[in-house]
Amino acid sequence: MRMRMKVRIAGALGAAVVVGAAVPAVAAVPEADLAYHGYVTMGGGHVDVRMVPQNHGPSAVTDATVRLRWSLPLADVQRLPRGCTRYDTSTVLCGTGPLAAGGVGREIRLRVGLAGSSTEEVTLEIDTLWGSGSVDRNPGNDREQVLALDTGDQYYF
Repeated sequence: MRMRMKVRIAGALGAAVVVGAAVPAVAAVPEADLAYHGYVTMGGGHVDVRMVPQNHGPSAVTDATVRLRWSLPLADVQRLPRGCTRYDTSTVLCGTGPLAAGGVGREIRLRVGLAGSSTEEVTLEIDTLWGSGSVDRNPGNDREQVLALDTGDQYYF
């Protein structure tokens, strides 16, 4: 009787191993830690933004999309640089281009006009909208919020 029990247990374990072997492997998702550094200047109803995207790795990114959202609506007509597009009344999206792991991307420079002329301040929120399907386990450093006063001063982030 003792012999039969060992055989049944061994048979059950063998079946479990076979079932476990049939599970397909899951592909690893690339990881990239994106960040943006630069400054904002406001003067005369216009806001200038200069920033450089960075990828702290460990994987390269073929392209990413950074979202720039102002607290006030933008003027209807804008002259945006190549790679940037108007998304809605207060948002512009810009492509970063390729970012090597541990690398710095091309500088993004844009000037937008604000709707209305009596604006003394504006808040700009910056974050990554898309990162080539990579996972960013440290999203806090790719989200910035900058208050710019209509003084012509540079506000760094």
